[in-house]
Amino acid sequence: MWKALVGGLWKRMPRALRLKAIRLTQKKFTVSVVAVVINDERKILLLDHLLRPGAGWALPGGFMEAGELPEAAIRREIREETTLELENVKLLSVRTINSHVEIVFSAEARGEAVPNSREINDAGWFSIDEMPAETSSIQRQIASEVLGQK
Repeated sequence: MWKALVGGLWKRMPRALRLKAIRLTQKKFTVSVVAVVINDERKILLLDHLLRPGAGWALPGGFMEAGELPEAAIRREIREETTLELENVKLLSVRTINSHVEIVFSAEARGEAVPNSREINDAGWFSIDEMPAETSSIQRQIASEVLGQK
């Protein structure tokens, strides 16, 4: 009886009010996209991020905007940070880190990666063996898997 009563009230509530109730009672998450971008030499694009002190060199990516699709977000982030356009974008995985969701892609790029944002100090192409020491182990692992060097 209780379920029927609550269910009936819920169905009669205006949609906007139901949505507000859901948003107030559910946990909040941030969502970002990241990509393993490979060039013709099978090297991986890393960016030296100004906003990541102590761990500057990392795979490119950033936060999604409201209403944005994940693939559109990674294309936008790469374009904004380096001017590169991506080809053959493929979803690799989705993982959660506490209250953060990270969507990981692989992609190919042609051309020169030119830093195009105040957030980026430098851009470079690296083999797995050449990756800077401060690149995180999880990002090294993801890049190795994409290149088939598990």
